[in-house]
Amino acid sequence: MATKALAFTFSFNDLFGSKAPPHTSAKVSVFSVRCSSGNGERPWKNSDARLLLEDGSIWKAKSFGASGTQVGEVVFNTSLTGYQEILTDPSYAGQFVLMTNPHIGNTGINFDDEESTECFLSGLVIRSLSISTSNWRCVKDLGDYLTERNVMGIYDVDTRAITRRLREDGSLIGVLSTDNSKTDEELLQMSKSWDIVGIDLISGVSCKSPYEWVDRTKEEWEFSSSEGPRDTFHVVAYDFGIKHNILRRLHPKTLKLNPDGVLFSNGPGDPSAVPYAVETVKNIIGKVPVFGICMGHQLLGQALGGTTYKMKFGHHGGNHPVRNLRTGRVEISSQNHNYAVDPATLPEGVEVTHINLNDSSCAGLAFPAQKIVSLQYHPEASPGPHDSDNAFREFIELMKHEKNQTPNENLHQLQSV
Repeated sequence: MATKALAFTFSFNDLFGSKAPPHTSAKVSVFSVRCSSGNGERPWKNSDARLLLEDGSIWKAKSFGASGTQVGEVVFNTSLTGYQEILTDPSYAGQFVLMTNPHIGNTGINFDDEESTECFLSGLVIRSLSISTSNWRCVKDLGDYLTERNVMGIYDVDTRAITRRLREDGSLIGVLSTDNSKTDEELLQMSKSWDIVGIDLISGVSCKSPYEWVDRTKEEWEFSSSEGPRDTFHVVAYDFGIKHNILRRLHPKTLKLNPDGVLFSNGPGDPSAVPYAVETVKNIIGKVPVFGICMGHQLLGQALGGTTYKMKFGHHGGNHPVRNLRTGRVEISSQNHNYAVDPATLPEGVEVTHINLNDSSCAGLAFPAQKIVSLQYHPEASPGPHDSDNAFREFIELMKHEKNQTPNENLHQLQSV
């Protein structure tokens, strides 16, 4: 490595000016400093990745996590915390998640906060990647975690500008690539030849066989008040991409395998692309109490004869205001969906119970005659907020009422579904 010698010359007057110590000579001190020059590597990373959107815009970025080329729908998430829960939420299958909070990675990764055993999203887009972690539960950093799970990530990109573009134009298909051999034109063609609408994403995230959930909410994380003895119920959950914390919130109130109620879980993608799931829902409603969450809410809407539609840019984040129309109470909710139920297409007797205060879209339904309650958002909301946890209590009350009224005469029909 080439070096250069630099000579510095100082006198006492240079150092002290008119306050130089008395009786000092004007002797000059000369010394040399040798430093490297020219050929060393820079201490920062150069841009080595591109995000190309279907509108033709190109965003230079720096990569972390996995390398390669990936296509997906770009959506923005407004949560300030919980990036690990977002990474492991199956509802993000087929999507690039852009975090509007600029600083990501500071708490590292711990396995207690995973919502599933895998990362299903197609990529992560952030402004600033933390260079250190500071959490007592941290076991590894974000970059290593994504590399192990083969998930691409980019940083040092203008996430605010991309978010504005998505708000104005709607969700866009994008391509992430670290492959310099692919031209911008090739990547643009990839973005224009892929569409998330009409794709069955549920089959790729659901469980392959039935399983029993035994993990309950730990006492230190319990955020519901418990008054008196608890009734116990068993809930059959249809896993369309369920989050572990939904199961944890239900487990304290469940016991045996005889289904007192059925939960239709969250999941990714277009509900119109999974007619088999709609038929399953149709075969169950009216027989036992049912609770739909997110995708489950949309499937219930379709099973009742309603329609769903794709939203402009969807709702993704932990700070969405929802009004409970029954109580007038405003709840701050955690949401993650690109589709919504059109309440005008639902049959008589179906009640809209919640609306999103940002755009007045349907955020909850009830159909007492069919023993149905549903929410468009995620009431378990881990890491938060917890305003809507009482939705599980409503489901419990529905099952309690049904159990006290009549025996479950339709159990054999449910077990054969």
